[in-house]
Amino acid sequence: MLAVVLFAALALAGCGDPPEKPLSEQDNPNGAASDSPRKVLVVYFSHSFGNTRRIAHMIQEETGGDIFEIKPKQPYTANHKEVVAQARREIDAGFRPELVVMPEKLDEYDVIFVGTPNWWNTMAPPVATFLSSHDFSGKTLVPFTTHGGSGLGRYPEDMKKLCPKANLLDGAAFSRDSIPQSGDAVKKWIAKILPAAQAG
Repeated sequence: MLAVVLFAALALAGCGDPPEKPLSEQDNPNGAASDSPRKVLVVYFSHSFGNTRRIAHMIQEETGGDIFEIKPKQPYTANHKEVVAQARREIDAGFRPELVVMPEKLDEYDVIFVGTPNWWNTMAPPVATFLSSHDFSGKTLVPFTTHGGSGLGRYPEDMKKLCPKANLLDGAAFSRDSIPQSGDAVKKWIAKILPAAQAG
């Protein structure tokens, strides 16, 4: 029974959508990022079900920002039991997996949304790699997660530890059971925090 509960909290994100174009090639239909004094980037890691990816694209649509998917060089297995165990080992060891590529011209962005599935009450290791690989001093970071019942967990606190000089705004957590219906929740959350994000 415990293994089933842990699996439910973990299996939260991943595939099914086409890959994003490089940042330099992306279209911005809303034009919000170019019209705004502060540029927005939505960064996310998603596992097998694509939940985090779906939320990330909703945020991109609302903010008009660019989007970037974090991909580890060694992909995680699709076997749920195996990835649960692997995630636990990596998180306990503070492991930072190597990524395929980092975002281009990251310094040009002022507001960065960073999404992850909630793995063992915190961020997935590839997200920790991303956050620990850059100096986010003066940047505004906004955490968001997808989850099976554990919400944001300690993700905001762990993000702050990795990026102590960044300005963190209130994050949001989206249940895996309501991802398709999360559009309104995303809109309300963005409407609440974006003015503060744009103000710096």
